[in-house]
Amino acid sequence: MGDSVSIAIRGGQVLLEGLERCDLYLEDGRIADIDGVGEASLTLDATGLLVLPGLVDCHGDAFERHIMPRPRVAFDIDLALRDADRALLANGITTAFHGVTWSWEPGLRGAENARALAEAIARLQPELGADTRFHLRHETFNLEAEPQILAWLAQGRIAVLAFNDHTEGTLKARHRPDKIGKMVERTGLTTEAFMALVETVYARKSEVEGSITRLAAAARAAGVTMFSHDDMTPEMRASYRSLGVAVAEFPIDEATAREAAAHGEAIVFGAPNVVRGGSHTGCPSAEEMVRAGLCTILASDYYYPALALAPFLLARSGAASFAEAWALVSHAPAQALGLHDRGVIAPGKRADLVLVEEGPQPRIVATIAGGRLVHLADQRLLG
Repeated sequence: MGDSVSIAIRGGQVLLEGLERCDLYLEDGRIADIDGVGEASLTLDATGLLVLPGLVDCHGDAFERHIMPRPRVAFDIDLALRDADRALLANGITTAFHGVTWSWEPGLRGAENARALAEAIARLQPELGADTRFHLRHETFNLEAEPQILAWLAQGRIAVLAFNDHTEGTLKARHRPDKIGKMVERTGLTTEAFMALVETVYARKSEVEGSITRLAAAARAAGVTMFSHDDMTPEMRASYRSLGVAVAEFPIDEATAREAAAHGEAIVFGAPNVVRGGSHTGCPSAEEMVRAGLCTILASDYYYPALALAPFLLARSGAASFAEAWALVSHAPAQALGLHDRGVIAPGKRADLVLVEEGPQPRIVATIAGGRLVHLADQRLLG
């Protein structure tokens, strides 16, 4: 909705250390002042609304449905990313790390699509409303990808490198059509051809550890944050820690989460887990992990609307105060990702804000990203 202008936000309940009634003044993409508000190019009346830090989504892959809304039905990547951007902003997400999976499988998560997404995200960044970055979810058995990933790390293309392994689980589930059906569908292969490919890939298991070690070293040298996805045991978390992988993403059980917490590491769980009242895969309850101090970050995972709703549900259930719960989706992920210019409302910080109307399902009324009004759902704010 235009370039950055000076914006005054008046009358809202602003999340500072707690919720406080005050006014904000935004200028040059930053929060310029709190309460000392002068004349502005645009004034928003936030009376009756919460004014909160914009959401920082460290892992969201719902954009895949914008590319392939049905199995084997794909759309242009630029069109899909622009559409996903509108969905992000309508859900208050001002910083988005698109979780792009590059697997050994063809199709949606294959090499061609990964390269196209890396290029498209870099090219479209200036025109997207959300600060959109490339989170590469590297399937560790995808050994052919290593040279390209090393090049991307050296070029600064990758914002987050996550180590994933769904190969062994796929192999174990090869006699369960209900488990592998979705994977087969998105590849365009027959079930027989898909399982033959799994066997071929798995035969190179002895090479995987060395590849992970080389990639982790390159990521450390490039200053890129690394995640380990679905850590299965405390020992696996410790192994990844030894490589400089400091964020545990979706640890598979409480013992593994405790191993991460004991070393002061960031621990990510999914906001949909909170909204649905538990994991759909039998993993730990995110709400219980928050209560136990074993979840420090929430991510949208596969459903953007869950990220803004989850903190309200956590506060209502008493799992955390509202300020603590909102930090899980703003300040904490920003800190873990080295984005120290955002995630809180304070003078000098990036002007990423979301205006929310409370209710059984809180409504995102407006989103401001980098000092620009990028989403407006109620023109009454304009007076």
